[in-house]
Amino acid sequence: MGFFKKSGGYESLKVYKVTEIIYDITYYFAHRYLRGNDRTVDQMIQAARSGKQNIAEGSKASLTSRKTEMTLTNVAKSSLEELIKDYKDYLRVRNLPIWDREHPRFEKMKAHVKTEEFNNNYSSLMQRLNDEEIANMCLTLCNQATYMLKSLLESQHAQFVREGGFSEQLYKERVNYRNQHKYRADRADVSDGSELSEPSESSELSESSELSEPSENA
Repeated sequence: MGFFKKSGGYESLKVYKVTEIIYDITYYFAHRYLRGNDRTVDQMIQAARSGKQNIAEGSKASLTSRKTEMTLTNVAKSSLEELIKDYKDYLRVRNLPIWDREHPRFEKMKAHVKTEEFNNNYSSLMQRLNDEEIANMCLTLCNQATYMLKSLLESQHAQFVREGGFSEQLYKERVNYRNQHKYRADRADVSDGSELSEPSESSELSESSELSEPSENA
């Protein structure tokens, strides 16, 4: 097994798949319900993109830097938290309800966005919903994604504490390499009797000269 661990498996992460859906829905929502010259259009799309892309970049960075991986995962989480605020602002200024646990459709929506049916058909579904429904659907997805990213960060932190960072692992590998080769060299010296050989006359003279008292000129 090589020193470098496998990285870049972000596409199999459930949270990455959720953020892909968030991006697709947000792109549709922003262009459908916001004016083209509204800065919020670009802001929401970029926040959704950042949530998705930083998961991917963090996963790739894990090959050589656990710290970078955690930093980018946290950026993804922060981006989705910004997107949550944008969706809530949209609903609030238009006097549309934000679906909480007391809303009659909240639990059904929360359960539906976790299904395989939703994953396969969200593109056609969002075209049948109005702005209130899409915004609340995306809020539900964003809340689920930020929860998963928080858990992912905790897992990455635990792994960092347990295994150390890339530089620390590299140092350990180097120390192990040197110790192994020193052990082999010592074994080789013992086997050829070099450690048991008598010192030569020149080496004795050298040792005695090193131990002699310094001259007055020294």
